[in-house]
Amino acid sequence: MADTPAPSSPVPNLAPPPPLVQNALYVKDLSFEVPGAPDIYMTMRSPPQIQLNLDVQARRVNDQNLFEVVLTIGATAKVAAQQGQPEATAFVAELVHGGLWTLNGIPADAVERVLLVDCPSLMFPFARAILAEVTREGGFPPVMLAPIDFLALYEQRRAQPVGNA
Repeated sequence: MADTPAPSSPVPNLAPPPPLVQNALYVKDLSFEVPGAPDIYMTMRSPPQIQLNLDVQARRVNDQNLFEVVLTIGATAKVAAQQGQPEATAFVAELVHGGLWTLNGIPADAVERVLLVDCPSLMFPFARAILAEVTREGGFPPVMLAPIDFLALYEQRRAQPVGNA
């Protein structure tokens, strides 16, 4: 045992931190409303038509490499006019899903893409499950969002003229 050499550094073999670290995912805001309850449950004869809105925002949280990414999903369900009844809103749901992310060693010209494509891609399955659960608990078929191509949305956003963002 006395012949064992002392380590040359106090912390040997430390791997560098991963480039992207998910620190936290959380519901920042969630609202669900059924403006026509209870009548809508008695008059709805077919599944409602769902209109979706999606937005992704990112901001630096501190002076270092910590960022918040916010994925906002809005869903409005409309029931078509039937038997003399006008079109009705079945429900309105909005989820603001946040995530805290640490970026390590990512080149400055890639940070925006990581925050607006990679992070929301990792957050989406959780947001999708929350929206499905809240609509199911609201008495409707669960809203099952199709996968979203965040890269295509990012490229579309970047192609827009500055005044039309």
